[in-house]
Amino acid sequence: MKFENNSLQFLETYLNTASPTGYEHNGQKIWMDYLKPYVDQIEVDHYGTCYGIINPEAEFRVVIEAHADEISWYVNYITDEGLIYVIRNGGSDQMIAPSKVVHLHGEKGVVKGVFGWPAIHTRGANSDEPIPKLDNIFIDLGCSDKEEVEELGVFVGTMITYPDEFFQLNDKYFVSRALDNRVGGFMIAEVARLLKENKKKLPFGLYVTNSVQEEVGLYGANMIADTIKPHIAIITDVTHDTSTPMIEKKKEGDTKCGDGPVIFFAPSIHHNIRELIVETAKVKKIPFQRAASSRATGTDTDAFAHSNGGVPSALISLPLRYMHTTVEMVSQDDVANVIKLIYETLLKIKPTMNLKYH
Repeated sequence: MKFENNSLQFLETYLNTASPTGYEHNGQKIWMDYLKPYVDQIEVDHYGTCYGIINPEAEFRVVIEAHADEISWYVNYITDEGLIYVIRNGGSDQMIAPSKVVHLHGEKGVVKGVFGWPAIHTRGANSDEPIPKLDNIFIDLGCSDKEEVEELGVFVGTMITYPDEFFQLNDKYFVSRALDNRVGGFMIAEVARLLKENKKKLPFGLYVTNSVQEEVGLYGANMIADTIKPHIAIITDVTHDTSTPMIEKKKEGDTKCGDGPVIFFAPSIHHNIRELIVETAKVKKIPFQRAASSRATGTDTDAFAHSNGGVPSALISLPLRYMHTTVEMVSQDDVANVIKLIYETLLKIKPTMNLKYH
């Protein structure tokens, strides 16, 4: 699948811009600038969730939503010797930390550091060999004491991100940190672009919503759902490609990059909206996969579904390899098909449609 150069440039810039949970504003500016020509107005709430509105005067409101934040670390403790211990901001994976370069977003600007790790010669290849844990991974800034660290503008509470950037792999995959879930923000923005360029008139207000703070508890979605009060919400996020080694399909399900968008079944998923999506995929010959979640989807779908007395909500997910690493991978064809599925589904939604099971 080939994307327009302007779209690809936006995706690359957006992914390469650090936007950790609670500090999403730099990425949100890029997203809003891209979205602005395709919507009638743009709004931002107090915590940084952004949404573009098409037909803001319409009484019936439909949300398409993704989340903007990426996982990161906080400086938690600086030793007298100038080494830094961290805590998570979201589901950061301690296993991938050793030997990674990091950016510390200090008061005087970005400071480079490294997650150090003892050499193989010194730690022994036996059952006592240490494994990365939150209490033994540490960052080295090349400083000799705590005072030198603080002179660089780094203090407890400083945000830490990985600098790994976007690239394309084998002309089939996008690879980057933070594809979870800024690729979602990209996809919903592309839906808005297609609606505008194809001159489609919607019989409802469309709220293209990029929420903050999903990685720590769906908080941005909780807030913005109460603000917009939508009648329908379609959420897009990533889900696991379970075809790679060391993943148990009996537990995690059977979904794979390249096989199409994943339509979820779960208590919070509204049957009527889900079936509209499934039927749209079949009619438009868009390949799709199915997946099930037990108590909750773990995505912003749950926040929207449980808001405002219950909002009919559905989840269209994008299969992704190596979640919460710096080499997250998604199929370009899947990205295109998620965009197409959301776009085509919106064209079938009517304010008069039945949103009750009986």
